[in-house]
Amino acid sequence: MENAISLHEITKVFGNRKVLDNITLDVKKGEIFGLLGPSGAGKTTLIKILTGQLKAESGSSVINGLDSRKLTGKDYRSFGIMMDDFGVYERLSCFENLKIFARIYGIGNDKIHAALEAVGLADAKKTPAANLSKGMRSRLRLARVFMIDPAVLFLDEPTSGLDPATADEIQKMILAEKEKGKTVFLTTHTMSEAEKLCDHISLLNEGHII
Repeated sequence: MENAISLHEITKVFGNRKVLDNITLDVKKGEIFGLLGPSGAGKTTLIKILTGQLKAESGSSVINGLDSRKLTGKDYRSFGIMMDDFGVYERLSCFENLKIFARIYGIGNDKIHAALEAVGLADAKKTPAANLSKGMRSRLRLARVFMIDPAVLFLDEPTSGLDPATADEIQKMILAEKEKGKTVFLTTHTMSEAEKLCDHISLLNEGHII
């Protein structure tokens, strides 16, 4: 099966700390790949390198056949990123939050409504992000990813800090994306979540695949 993501001998250094040390891994198209590790292991850094937000000191990374170091604005339409509170504007409503990204991607309002419906936020579309619970914020960040209908989804600890019922609902949404043929690159520090969702996993600790 063809690879959606390939990393070869990626090394990243911050100051005199080697955050990633010679990382090599492949993710097949249509699978959910889990990168497990404790906080500070380098999981988020790896996603940022893959998606062109950071440059590695050495090594190569490819997503959808494209060199991560040379991604164009058009290339970014082929993958979606859910990280922390990246892109959540507190004063804006759920709908207005998504509308900012819809304009960037040239997406109509119908896609916004569909994404909010898909994550169970249709009734909260006028609610300011500042008033959302943690679970609802996670849904809003997922809606932003679903809205652009990407081939590859990067989900950085999407259920972190959520109650079990909310986490279960988000996990079902992730599995539904796989059923559509999407590739999911998932980071988590929860082994049970990885066992439930992932086709393959790698364990990352102190910058090494162990």
